[in-house]
Amino acid sequence: MKIALVTAIAAFALDDDLAPLAQAIRRADGRASIVAWDDPTVSWGRFDLAVLRSPWDYTQRPAEFLDWCAHLDGHTRLLNPIGVVRWNTDKHYLADLEKAGVPIVESVFIEPGEAAEKFPDYAEFVVKPAIGAGSRDTQRYIRSERAAAVAHAQRLLDEQRSVLVQPYLHEVDSAGETALIFFNGVFSHAIRKGPLLSRGEGPTQALFATEQIEAREPSAAEFDVAHRALAAIPYGTLAYARIDLLPSADGPRLLELELTEPSLFFDHAPGSSDRFAATLMSSS
Repeated sequence: MKIALVTAIAAFALDDDLAPLAQAIRRADGRASIVAWDDPTVSWGRFDLAVLRSPWDYTQRPAEFLDWCAHLDGHTRLLNPIGVVRWNTDKHYLADLEKAGVPIVESVFIEPGEAAEKFPDYAEFVVKPAIGAGSRDTQRYIRSERAAAVAHAQRLLDEQRSVLVQPYLHEVDSAGETALIFFNGVFSHAIRKGPLLSRGEGPTQALFATEQIEAREPSAAEFDVAHRALAAIPYGTLAYARIDLLPSADGPRLLELELTEPSLFFDHAPGSSDRFAATLMSSS
């Protein structure tokens, strides 16, 4: 099987997962090529499978990226499928999961044309774009900084980008964020991220913010929320999924459901790249 591991020209040197996954595919008797979605010279029809790995600049040109996915869909098989990508690249999906009974971090959306200050009087909170990744254009504020937060939201709205505002959960400062990774609906491994957003720190302009990562064994409560989130995905069982959870006074809360281009942190889980390679090689 010929498999394209899809990155972006700007991310070739940034994705630590690419090399171990390519090696694992070759160990499984597959052929892996690392290629960029925005490289016009790639002949996509020569691949049996294209796996989205790190097209991390799509948030800066989402319509172009989705058009590319639709074009690719006519030449080879895309994982995860384009319907999943359309749904998951816009964080409005959180509202769908909440309706399905998944405990999410409280989320308030502000749409272009609406008032930028249309969010609750949180003591501490985060402003981010609804289409975004890697903490880009994301910033943490306290109540006294509301004017700056409104200006941040207004800048995004002026760019015709929907805005997401969420309360900041202080439990993350001590416990961190947990990400659970599943292949074909089966748990593979989990990691802990240290808190990403520091007070007074402006939003990152890089493709993603630097992260502190270590292996972690999820709690029973975290497994419960993760499985509820997986069950609520309206596209069935997927080749890969990462469920990002934050601790709260009321138990784990879903921060994001990563189904498009999540880092999978192979270096922190021996055997995980081989498990994912086996999943890809068995896909039909």
